[in-house]
Amino acid sequence: MTIESMVYLFERDLNRLFNEIESYPDERLLWKVLPGSANSGGNLALHLLGNLNHFIGHLVGNTAYIRDRENEFSAKEIGREEILKAIEDCKKVVIDSLRKFDIHLAQEDFSAQVFQDTFSNEQMIIHLAGHLNYHLGQINYHRRYFSAFN
Repeated sequence: MTIESMVYLFERDLNRLFNEIESYPDERLLWKVLPGSANSGGNLALHLLGNLNHFIGHLVGNTAYIRDRENEFSAKEIGREEILKAIEDCKKVVIDSLRKFDIHLAQEDFSAQVFQDTFSNEQMIIHLAGHLNYHLGQINYHRRYFSAFN
């Protein structure tokens, strides 16, 4: 793992998240829930932002961010422009935090446990990139579904 490789991936995928949110034909569609699913595209975007601001911004970059995970899934009707700004802000925090990270600490234990597992810093950063892409795919499907049927 190199820091610049991780910066590239997070920047690329946060740009993709920005493009997905921007591409909803009507911002009200962000808050609709697909039949058989629990979360809207808007809530998934908020969840990703909370996750990255907490795990990379706060725990890696030592920002003052305080996560409200419950709100990530309960907030509704936040405007598209506010979400887009939050994506840009998160991207800056993630990139700045990763660039400050001491690569010599990559194999040290990450400062928080996730799923009862102990990850190294490197494993956690890779895990977070995968988590971003997992939900990015869900948002893409959500946007395309509601774009086609509304």
